[in-house]
Amino acid sequence: MLAQVDGSVSESSLGDAEEDDLGEHGPADMLEQTEEDETGDEDGNSDAGDSQDLEISGQTILDEPESTRFSFHRHLGHILTNEEVDELMKNKWKFKWELPAISMPVSRWAGTGDQVSMETNSDQNYGLMQKLYNHWLDIYKTSGFSDFDTSRQRFFFSLCSSYRDILHCNKKPFYLKGNEEDSSIMDAYIMHALNHVYKTRDLVIKSDAKLAKHQEGNKEEVLRGGTFLDQGFTRPKVMFILPLGSIALRVVKRLIQLTPISNKANVEHMDRFSEEFGTGDVEDDDEQKDGSSKSQKPAKPADFQILFGGNNNDHFMLGIKFTKRSIKLYSDFYSSDIIVASPLGLITKIGEAEVEKEKDVDYLSSIEVLIIDHADVITMQNWSHVNTLVEQLNRMPFNQHGTDVMRIRPWYLDGHAHFYRQTILLGSFLNPDMNALFNRLCVNHAGKVKSMTEYKGVLPKILLEVRQVYERFDAPSIAEADDARLDYFCKKVFPKIKDSIEGGIMLFISSYFEFVRIRNFLKSQNASFCLLGEYTKQSDISRARVWFFEGKRKIMLYTERAHFYHRYKIRGIQNLIIYSLPERKEFYPEIINMLDGSKNMMCNVLFSRFDHLRLERIVGTSAAKRMLSSDKNIFVFT
Repeated sequence: MLAQVDGSVSESSLGDAEEDDLGEHGPADMLEQTEEDETGDEDGNSDAGDSQDLEISGQTILDEPESTRFSFHRHLGHILTNEEVDELMKNKWKFKWELPAISMPVSRWAGTGDQVSMETNSDQNYGLMQKLYNHWLDIYKTSGFSDFDTSRQRFFFSLCSSYRDILHCNKKPFYLKGNEEDSSIMDAYIMHALNHVYKTRDLVIKSDAKLAKHQEGNKEEVLRGGTFLDQGFTRPKVMFILPLGSIALRVVKRLIQLTPISNKANVEHMDRFSEEFGTGDVEDDDEQKDGSSKSQKPAKPADFQILFGGNNNDHFMLGIKFTKRSIKLYSDFYSSDIIVASPLGLITKIGEAEVEKEKDVDYLSSIEVLIIDHADVITMQNWSHVNTLVEQLNRMPFNQHGTDVMRIRPWYLDGHAHFYRQTILLGSFLNPDMNALFNRLCVNHAGKVKSMTEYKGVLPKILLEVRQVYERFDAPSIAEADDARLDYFCKKVFPKIKDSIEGGIMLFISSYFEFVRIRNFLKSQNASFCLLGEYTKQSDISRARVWFFEGKRKIMLYTERAHFYHRYKIRGIQNLIIYSLPERKEFYPEIINMLDGSKNMMCNVLFSRFDHLRLERIVGTSAAKRMLSSDKNIFVFT
């Protein structure tokens, strides 16, 4: 069940007239503004600070230094020229500069356009609204930290506030002993999201107040002047894409904590949220302490327990609405400022809109900040959902939804909204799917920044003395790599194992597509084999493990996704063949160490030049480069 039913009238929508919304206002809303509504603070001062106003392309924005020219107002206030649009449509990006990554000695940042400044700008509150910055600083100091100006978190927040697209796929996740790093990155993007929502609100309320001073007769004439272009087609401006309910719980609870106290006097439906996204008595602690859970699964690694110890629902969608004094969870999507969803949850809504005429997903039309966190976990679900949902963003809506057309930013009307959307893609590793999305579907006019890493590899984590033989096969292109891999296996590898009397041969396979092809090939050869894939029934899995251990089946096919979701420890392995390297580097030593008790202590690994990303994470960047450029095709590690 989805956590949100689109179009339903939730309890949080009752009594909205008592408070001021933070998003777009229709014509009726403008007439009803009070003196208190004109300001962001109770003391009558705008959260935007003391900056003087200036105009860009007829729009009033706040004066800012050139060093932050891609901040909120300048980013959204910029009107693209025809030449700029033509250049963006070519989708060709040149990374011109590199910077060392703070606190990450083996990583660096690379970017397009002007280089991001390493200098601090705390006098500008890092682009944050004053009240938001003060609240954040109090929390930061209370947590025991003091030097925010030189921290890794400060620089990452500066990247976010530059409004460039960001690809950071070397983030140590909270479930792999990276809680401090993961939390600091999460805090940075949450603060950026809140800042975007509140600055949007501040701009709209200021415009409403100025319009209210005009006589009704000339109000339309004033709007025609183009000074009050401050809205999109619909209200939602920020979207979080997250893989699991437990991670959504973690993010939303932190978002509420980072919201200034005066803006969260009431958090509506928190009990419902905790019940639906939590696990009863177990809260969103980074390390699960439920003794009953551990007693049921004592053999699972600690990272598995932490990641899957909470709510594992991957089918949810939640609207969050900010008013002047409250946060409303489960708000209708069209009245929400932030949407939190899993890929499957959102793709379900998109599918419903395609077959049911009365439904639509126009609330996706005006997303200006998209944050995809734990992308590595999403790859273990269905990455094609992410591609589909990103392609659905920033399309022209089917209906007006009560928006004042005369206040819509011109680039929305021109169909250029996707050139203004900032996408922040975060994960613990990079794969071709993530790369393709970042390269093909992220066309932000502010440019791009990505992290690059030199890997040391995970071979030292292998506890056994195993001879690992890497065999490189030739593949003409990435499109032909799968066929070339199968052909190499059928002609070079299978003949050596097909007549094995001993058995105990495990084939580790990364993708389900490869799993199906190998299964079909083994069937055609009348081979003795059993299956352990992500779609295999539990009863069949138990039977297969027994058969394999007792030698009744000579070969076992085991997929990475099955290992990710179950972390089985397979007994009876005598010969290990890694048909395709795992995406998750920590799985490699886990699988190799399953050879404990084997007489053979040897592993064969197949790879091609198109496996570079996986290979360098496992053997190290330097070794991977040598293996891919060498004239030899066989490489041995012991």
